[in-house]
Amino acid sequence: MPAKTSIDSDLIRTLASLLDETGLNEIEYDTGSLRIRVGRSAPPTVFAAHAAPAQPAAIVAAPIVEDVATHPGAVHSPMVGVVYMSPEPGSVPFVKIGDPVTEGQTIMLIEAMKTFNPIRATRGGKVARILVGDGHPVEFGETLMVIE
Repeated sequence: MPAKTSIDSDLIRTLASLLDETGLNEIEYDTGSLRIRVGRSAPPTVFAAHAAPAQPAAIVAAPIVEDVATHPGAVHSPMVGVVYMSPEPGSVPFVKIGDPVTEGQTIMLIEAMKTFNPIRATRGGKVARILVGDGHPVEFGETLMVIE
């Protein structure tokens, strides 16, 4: 029977704080005998190293998510930054679900290095899904929106 691994709650809190500070979606810490991965999209998973093949100390089921990244109307982030859904705080968003859009229309902004970059619709259609929230960090290639 594998030995129980105690979880260092302070270490996990520190790693979670680093996620907030850096805007990363996932961070991993490995000491050889303990590996901790903390992420935004799924709860943390802890693995303990043993002489036998490594067995997860805790198995966490990730939610089933439809792969919208391959949708033909998916709009992907061209950069790392922070998303803003309206031109200025408190104003009406550029688009909302159900709105018609034309190719090239500004649908959101991404702030990167103190510069606000317009993100434009890659095709005309109707906004079917908005996958990011106002003020949230995004990564390069992350799916932001689906236009059908």
